[in-house]
Amino acid sequence: MSGYRYRYSRWDGTQVVDDLDADQILDLMADDYLSFGDVGHALQRLQRWGDGDLAGMEDLLAQLRERREQELSRYNLDGSLEEIRRALDEVVEMERAGQERRLAEAAEGDRSLLQRIVAQRQDQLDRVPDDLGGRVKALRDYEFMDDEARQSFEQLLTRLQGEMLEQAFQGLKQGVANMRQEDLPRIRDMVRSLNRMLEERAAGREPDFAEFKNQFGDLFPPQIETLDQLIDHLQRQMAQMDSLLRSLSPEARAELQGMMDQLLQDDSLRLELARLGGLMSQLAPPSALSESYPFFGQESPSMREAMGLMDRLQAMDRLGAQMERGRLRPGDVDAALAEEILGLPARRQLERIRRLSEELERAGYLERHGSKLELTPRGMRRLGQGALREIFAQLTRSRLGQHPTRDPGQGVDAGEEIKPYEFGDPFLLDLKETLFASLQREGRSLPLHLRPDDFMVHRSEHLSEAATVLMIDMSRSMFLRGCFLAAKKVAMALDSLIRSQFPRDHLYVVGFSSHAVQMKPQSLPAISLNDYVYGTNMQHGFMLARSLLARHRGQRQIIMITDGEPTAHLENGRVVFAYPPTFRTIQATMREVVRVTRDHIVINTFMLERSRYLTEFVDQMARVNRGRAFFVSPERLGEYVVDDFVSGRRRRRRAS
Repeated sequence: MSGYRYRYSRWDGTQVVDDLDADQILDLMADDYLSFGDVGHALQRLQRWGDGDLAGMEDLLAQLRERREQELSRYNLDGSLEEIRRALDEVVEMERAGQERRLAEAAEGDRSLLQRIVAQRQDQLDRVPDDLGGRVKALRDYEFMDDEARQSFEQLLTRLQGEMLEQAFQGLKQGVANMRQEDLPRIRDMVRSLNRMLEERAAGREPDFAEFKNQFGDLFPPQIETLDQLIDHLQRQMAQMDSLLRSLSPEARAELQGMMDQLLQDDSLRLELARLGGLMSQLAPPSALSESYPFFGQESPSMREAMGLMDRLQAMDRLGAQMERGRLRPGDVDAALAEEILGLPARRQLERIRRLSEELERAGYLERHGSKLELTPRGMRRLGQGALREIFAQLTRSRLGQHPTRDPGQGVDAGEEIKPYEFGDPFLLDLKETLFASLQREGRSLPLHLRPDDFMVHRSEHLSEAATVLMIDMSRSMFLRGCFLAAKKVAMALDSLIRSQFPRDHLYVVGFSSHAVQMKPQSLPAISLNDYVYGTNMQHGFMLARSLLARHRGQRQIIMITDGEPTAHLENGRVVFAYPPTFRTIQATMREVVRVTRDHIVINTFMLERSRYLTEFVDQMARVNRGRAFFVSPERLGEYVVDDFVSGRRRRRRAS
């Protein structure tokens, strides 16, 4: 270890976390898939909710809601007018101070006349209205005595005019912040030309946007290349102003509208802007992004900051709508917008969510058929191995064993065939092949570095073989009580175990409800609630199991998993159902148990429910068949079934 050095740093959200591999992704969605039988549904749930190290779309939505709440809790939008009010107050105070200064500097002979003029001006200042629109109009009509106050007022008007026009045409780049009165004619010409284009579009003609852009393109963002893009841009700007007005108190809204009416002295420009608003409403209905925002903070933004705030909030709303759809279709979310609002970690998280299906397809676990995803045979085998690992993790090494035989012995010998080591294999290591695998990968060098996939073992030769029928209750109660997921995992784990460790064994799966049917372990995950019916026909299940086991000699057993007593049986080929169980059903089922016993087939029953009827029936069946009975919770079902199968211990065990 002395040759390695590791550096640790505080997590700041920018570090890249290793992606989950396909095996981990499949493990995370396994329970959902086995529960509902739809791999697409399981993948969507994983993308939406995440699991463990994987954060889902809901986590991104929570981040977005928190960011939005931070903006709303920070600002008091009505305060955006206070900055303008203070600026106007400063102009008035500057004018009053200038008047006093001129009086102090005036010659004795001129002072009397100057005092009368100052008194008249101060009376006008005293009568300036409180509302912003009235103040702007009164000060515009006022004849300033102080040059500094007049210049300050003109600069304020110019800035407010620029901010108002910038709101309508965000992206105006050429001198808007320092716009002068003589700049307004060009703005008016641009709006008039834009209105003509919109009228032509409304009449069904295609206007010459190239000419418009050649003349006024410097006033708009460079990415606007078509009239449709310009309309969309203007619609967003109008929605921002509408949201700003709707987010103000009624008093503040009236003040702002009054001030905006007074800012434009150019009546023709005011009329052209009114025409623009009407044409935009006709061509593009008011945007759904226009809404009132409930601010409840203390900080007062400037008008320009308030418009930027509207832009951010509406961008958050767009992203939120995309994420709502992205719960099912992550591709609908704009990654660049997510990064702009939530930062680079959010973009990486979104891209990680999008890649889940790609990783599974690349690993050969999923196949896409049109819009539908299906698990491949390789994916099914991987699910079985995962279920087996989950069960083995609950078992201690001392509890593992092999099938019982009449003569004592080791039970497993190393065969000639070599295979890669898989979880659960006896560790019959072939050292030569293991080292050779490392040499093939890294070449001749020392020291050798071994990886898990380098280990090669001898395939075991078993001294005994067995044929097993796994009978799984498929009645509706198994699903409603949450038991069928555990039963599915047991079937897949046993199938994986037998394929890897007991290749001479045979496993059959029989599902029983109103009827019994043979099933492939690979078909179990696709079973959903719609496939379940009422009835627990153990009699038919034993009949089918007995016919399957008749093909084999040696050890034969039935492992039955159920949560209820028999409630159905066959009479003359027809199903007879009754609940509570009738004596006829119990009698017909016990007759089949007797036939199974005569064929020297052992029945081991795993009960997932402690009902009195089920307990009495299983005790009676155990006395006849001399098999074993286990009371077990669904969470520990796999542990007990696999342990019993592997160890073959012949003792009765009760477990809660």
